[in-house]
Amino acid sequence: MTPSHGTFTWNELNTHDSEKAKAFYRATVGWTFDAMPMGDAGTYWIAKQGETPAGGIFPLSDPMFANIPDHWLSYLEVDDIDARVARVPAAGGIVMRPPFDIPGVGRIAIVKDVNGAVMGWMTSIPR
Repeated sequence: MTPSHGTFTWNELNTHDSEKAKAFYRATVGWTFDAMPMGDAGTYWIAKQGETPAGGIFPLSDPMFANIPDHWLSYLEVDDIDARVARVPAAGGIVMRPPFDIPGVGRIAIVKDVNGAVMGWMTSIPR
């Protein structure tokens, strides 16, 4: 089932040390991890509680992420990513990363709201 517009659909840890993060969450909350290769960008890790996906771990391995601290990023489901992102500047926000496709997942953008809070927006592929 595709998540509903306006609801949080995913949480992702962006980190410079995926192995250290996996060890921490495995020891503290009991998550297991499935690898999702991303080519030259490394490996994305799906955190699972039992068989249920709980979130992801994105490696901040590219040099463009050197000055970005480790952080959790939430994703909000939107009905039409391109149309919704087009509204961001007029509402006082900033499009930090324009919409892009993640094969098998959906279309994602990163936005900063009027107060400076950063969030991912996503239009999922119907399931």
